[in-house]
Amino acid sequence: MSMPDAMPLPGVGEELKQAKEIEDAEKYSFMATVTKAPKKQIQFADDMQEFTKFPTKTGRRSLSRSISQSSTDSYSSAASYTDSSDDEVSPREKQQTNSKGSSNFCVKNIKQAEFGRREIEIAEQDMSALISLRKRAQGEKPLAGAKIVGCTHITAQTAVLIETLCALGAQCRWSACNIYSTQNEVAAALAEAGVAVFAWKGESEDDFWWCIDRCVNMDGWQANMILDDGGDLTHWVYKKYPNVFKKIRGIVEESVTGVHRLYQLSKAGKLCVPAMNVNDSVTKQKFDNLYCCRESILDGLKRTTDVMFGGKQVVVCGYGEVGKGCCAALKALGAIVYITEIDPICALQAWYFMFLRVLDLFHSSLLLGNKNVVTREHLDRMKNSCIVCNMGHSNTEIDVTSLRTPELTWERVRSQVDHVIWPDGKRVVLLAEGRLLNLSCSTVPTFVLSITATTQALALIELYNAPEGRYKQDVYLLPKKMDEYVASLHLPSFDAHLTELTDDQAKYLGLNKNGPFKPNYYR
Repeated sequence: MSMPDAMPLPGVGEELKQAKEIEDAEKYSFMATVTKAPKKQIQFADDMQEFTKFPTKTGRRSLSRSISQSSTDSYSSAASYTDSSDDEVSPREKQQTNSKGSSNFCVKNIKQAEFGRREIEIAEQDMSALISLRKRAQGEKPLAGAKIVGCTHITAQTAVLIETLCALGAQCRWSACNIYSTQNEVAAALAEAGVAVFAWKGESEDDFWWCIDRCVNMDGWQANMILDDGGDLTHWVYKKYPNVFKKIRGIVEESVTGVHRLYQLSKAGKLCVPAMNVNDSVTKQKFDNLYCCRESILDGLKRTTDVMFGGKQVVVCGYGEVGKGCCAALKALGAIVYITEIDPICALQAWYFMFLRVLDLFHSSLLLGNKNVVTREHLDRMKNSCIVCNMGHSNTEIDVTSLRTPELTWERVRSQVDHVIWPDGKRVVLLAEGRLLNLSCSTVPTFVLSITATTQALALIELYNAPEGRYKQDVYLLPKKMDEYVASLHLPSFDAHLTELTDDQAKYLGLNKNGPFKPNYYR
């Protein structure tokens, strides 16, 4: 079937008619010139070039260089403001003071404070429940006399928590629980506000422990409360400052790793202070662990790798709340998700999510809360360009140490993105050197973190003000009444209103009309 003549554009019909009356060779003489030109074939620099399975070493270098030059700044955590002029100077070697003349801090650049303050103000807008708690309790100062030493991720959301604790009467000294998750501008804003903060993005291992020690070891100041994320601070105080540890009134821990350490101390009879397990509180498990990871996993992977998820085969190691969130997000974007589990209950849940399978070759791994989940043997068997990342707290889940051997080459291609290259040219893409992906390489939803931060604040208030004898030298779950109170503070954000039990209904269920509605063993 022949195609109909194209309809002329309005206003050009007469011009087309005149054009037909002119000899084509004269009118379009340039076309004749082009058609008479000798035909050329596209030539490669080397006609004998063969396309091998993996790029050559030279090719890898040029690729890495071009990517890093164009993309590094855009993929830093939380798009942090950076001042390249002092990147080579360690914050430990700088002499910095804030506007009040204080030098009781160590951050990347105190001049970033104004920018960090704006970040904190933005976070406050979506943390209305924590701000509400601050306003309700700051008149009573329930933390007056509390000296809290903290080791958490230092982000805009954490800053809102720290400033809330200060508003409730506490003195705070703070370090980072992850060498890559600190937002430098936020740390500067806290230092400008008078908080003794010792943290910056990209700390070395030595810097990490130095910062923790500076928070704990200060003449004339002794901590009586600990807020920890991962257990490193608690471990440091327990090992290096046992006399300080014995005088701590309470520990609040929010991670699987840290809680595991606390239970180990308790089982060995070495935990001499009461501790609150915030990680297993309902509000932490069902919101932060699930929904926060569901959204931030994609953010972290997209920022670092530009990967398209449709059709990718992804292995998720662990189907707890974090794993559930990651699986839901990846499956929604078309990834083919495989799950590995050791717990039969979680495995059965995974089967209902999708058929449970075991895969020999990983395309991408998302792991949490254990040691050597992915070993060198697994890494050796992975396919070329496999992406390996971790959604657990520390870098023990992936056996990164086994990759630092002479036969393997490491190439940094972006901030927090390394290509680990095998002798045959195969490469594995390792994100954040095996550390926590979302807070190292992206941001996390502020509203969800408000729930966790409010839970932490209430746990600190409870332990600090508890009468003697209420809590023994053991690990406790957050009382369900407090869990429900945290949730109730966040409901107004959605204009949600609770239905109230009638007296008859409350009597039938054996409940107080005002709660708690769940038993303490509910998780």
